[in-house]
Amino acid sequence: MYLWGGHLGGLSEFTHEFNKSIDFDKVLFQEDIRGSIAHVNMLAKVNILSEEEGKIIRENLRQILLDIKDKKLDIDLNEEDIHSFIENELTKRIGKLGKKLHTARSRNDQCALDLRLYSKKSLNQIKDKLLDLIKAIIEISEDNLDVLMPGFTHMQHAQVTTFSHYIMAYGQMFYRDLLRLESTFERLNENPLGSCALATTSFNIDRFMTSQELGFSKPTENSMDSVSDRDYVLEILFNNSLIMMHLSRLCEELIYYSSSEYSYVKFSDKFSTGSSIMPQKKNPDMAELIRGKTGRVYGDLNTLLVIMKASPLSYNKDFQEDKEPLFDSINTVYNCLKIMKPMLLSLKINKKNMLKSAHKGYLNATDLADYLVNKNIPFREAYKIVGDVVNYAIKVDKALDELDLEIYKKFSDIFDDSLYDFIDLENSLNKRDVYGGPAKKAVKVQIKNLKDKIKNL
Repeated sequence: MYLWGGHLGGLSEFTHEFNKSIDFDKVLFQEDIRGSIAHVNMLAKVNILSEEEGKIIRENLRQILLDIKDKKLDIDLNEEDIHSFIENELTKRIGKLGKKLHTARSRNDQCALDLRLYSKKSLNQIKDKLLDLIKAIIEISEDNLDVLMPGFTHMQHAQVTTFSHYIMAYGQMFYRDLLRLESTFERLNENPLGSCALATTSFNIDRFMTSQELGFSKPTENSMDSVSDRDYVLEILFNNSLIMMHLSRLCEELIYYSSSEYSYVKFSDKFSTGSSIMPQKKNPDMAELIRGKTGRVYGDLNTLLVIMKASPLSYNKDFQEDKEPLFDSINTVYNCLKIMKPMLLSLKINKKNMLKSAHKGYLNATDLADYLVNKNIPFREAYKIVGDVVNYAIKVDKALDELDLEIYKKFSDIFDDSLYDFIDLENSLNKRDVYGGPAKKAVKVQIKNLKDKIKNL
């Protein structure tokens, strides 16, 4: 039975299949029943329903919810949508009284309500996983404060840093993601119920009551906007895209850090697969899948942007297409975050290879230039001298700290024995105790600050 029957004769079998959404919006059954119970409670309070009528409807809605959860009631996939199924099931159980449920309500505000409730729940679930990941990053950072490694620009060895400082960069990225989720939650936390089709209702409903009961901060301000607003869905899809971008960047680096050319890290067997033909292979498939699924989440965002770009006020059937990209994006991000935490915690860090690579990468060349500047050599002149030293070191395949002082003297008489302490990698690192820098002291401050920031989230 179609809720919109009215003067229309109905759809053909094919157009009904094309039109219906229950195959995917069935996941909203809890939100739909929760919203319906709040609506019934309000109708009884303002005397649109009697107390007894409200009680009967409310109790039967709760029983339908339990029956679906306990698998005593299967959702009928021949229905048009989850809203139709629940209302029709209610009417089967209590007769004509069930038809009063929809008084002072439209499927337009009902859809908008269900989606907001689902979005709030989902944002909290993703937030919890993000918090878990940030805590894992903090733990890894604390365990690797003394692990020297090369820092890169343009994928080339640049300056010395630590694995602790490196991984904390992602802690900052994921913290910004967390703040975006909080901000989006605040904006979507308004109740569209009572907006009806687009112009509210002539019944004396209480939208503030349903807002309070459903945990919203307040009712939405404009009924036309309420049923057509999908900004918050787009925000979620954008936030998810940024989360996936950050996950993908980290996975990309860990993938090449785990390669035989680097061997900085080693993935656990639990997050790797082998080859069907090469028995020696260990493939970082989970990291590669996260990287690949990023494109999928980007696609979900683009899908809804295109749907909404020319949508006139107020509600349009196009909006039915908002759910699949949202559901897919949320499920994908949640699962990727769920995998990422244990995968990170199980990484084996090869400290020796990182240190060896740091020594070979001439990461202390900038320090050598700074050494000359401290001896009153203009930076551009110092830069040229050190460039020549590095070129020589590359030719003889030696690190800067392996060159004899006599060699340095050939490039400038300013060099003396003190240069070796100045370019020592650990000394180089510890001098960079600027706020936000890689020195152990500075990273400890970063860790403390991030711990404090997430404490109450």
